[in-house]
Amino acid sequence: MLTRQDVLSTIRMVREENLDVRAVTLGINLNVCANPDPDRLAKAVHDRIVEKAGQLVRYCDEVSDKYGLPIVNKRIAVSPVSLLLEGHTPATAVKVCQALDSAAEKVHIDLLGGFSALVQKGITPGERTLIASLPDALRTTHRVCASFNVGTTKAGINVDAVNMISRQIIKTSEMTRSSRGFGCAKIVVFANQPEDNPFMAGAMLGPGEPECVINVGVSGPGVVKRAVDRMTRLDPDVTLDELAEEIKHTAFRVTRTGELIGREVATRLDIPFGVVDLSLAPTPRVGDSVGEIYQSMGIRNIGAPGTTAAVMLLNDAVKKGGSFASSSVGGLSGAFIPVMEDHALSKAVTDGMLTLEKLEAMTAVCSVGLDMILLPGDTTAETIAGIILDESAIGITSRKTTGVRVIPVPDSQTGDFVDFGGLFGSGVVTSPACPIGAEDFIRRGGHIPAPLHSLMN
Repeated sequence: MLTRQDVLSTIRMVREENLDVRAVTLGINLNVCANPDPDRLAKAVHDRIVEKAGQLVRYCDEVSDKYGLPIVNKRIAVSPVSLLLEGHTPATAVKVCQALDSAAEKVHIDLLGGFSALVQKGITPGERTLIASLPDALRTTHRVCASFNVGTTKAGINVDAVNMISRQIIKTSEMTRSSRGFGCAKIVVFANQPEDNPFMAGAMLGPGEPECVINVGVSGPGVVKRAVDRMTRLDPDVTLDELAEEIKHTAFRVTRTGELIGREVATRLDIPFGVVDLSLAPTPRVGDSVGEIYQSMGIRNIGAPGTTAAVMLLNDAVKKGGSFASSSVGGLSGAFIPVMEDHALSKAVTDGMLTLEKLEAMTAVCSVGLDMILLPGDTTAETIAGIILDESAIGITSRKTTGVRVIPVPDSQTGDFVDFGGLFGSGVVTSPACPIGAEDFIRRGGHIPAPLHSLMN
């Protein structure tokens, strides 16, 4: 059982090391809003979010002030919007997305996830409607994020859905040309998408979740880096297993802190607490980078042989420490490698040390996948589909979550620099070493069957 004194002493230990609660995310089930009338549907969605989330920011600020621990982002995740769109048109989907955006602005939250569809085994008319609306919906909104689950270990991969979504990613890039394709930064395609992830752009409230719930994402890359730095400074010959042990203890302390914050916010809102997601999610700020942790461990050039092993060590130690600290660990929990949002990873790509293929190898042992990757403007839908299929294959075979968030930048070429600012960061446009040649395979469509080890019953 957590004691507040334990957690408060932990906060004092890490206050000087950039520890923060990266996201408090309120999950809201919208299924009660279903209505055949488009205007009533949109209004019901807006009003329910305002009702349930009206006090979220105020309570987060109060808890943050009480414990002296910053809560960086306050967010909302809703149940998959595609469930509300059966019998509706893409125009209605856009209207609902705008209602989500308006409600998010009214309650002063940063981002809202759940403009989503679960299409790993098939596509319903409502899911087709949501996918068809994607470019217009993201062009006309600011805070709404979209996600799609195209594969699971139990179901295999829905290649038809991958192809359909890939074409919409290209269209979204074109329709947000004025912001260099930024609309695509709010789209992520998953295999084995978790139902309780508090991090964007993949947050949603899954079908198995409560009506409302608080999930917390605690991110401490700066804390972990300083712990590693201390060990290597005190003992330059420290071994990798000793580093793993220190990372595990650090993750333990950070997880306990995050759970306390999340439970108090949930209590004030009078709703259940869900999970604490201990994902080392970086920001572009120096000192808040996952890539810097690898460098402190001894990977001087990120992308060099040994980098994938370092990713595995870090991810495993974080999960072990977090799972021992709390029985409510969930979401993704591990180490993210979003290229644009991590200055060390971005520089490695810029310098040519970290390629897309090496990143793919690293995703086999990290928490998510190919995240925030800038692609040339002439990238084809088939190339994007191939990238998604490869990542999905890693996920379903390894029984883990993998995701793809790629941004085709209109009129750009490999090596061009793009800056989205804020948490979304900056980076250079990169490309697969062999971007074409699999089109015939991808256009066949259909379904890639689940692997044999899916038969666990």
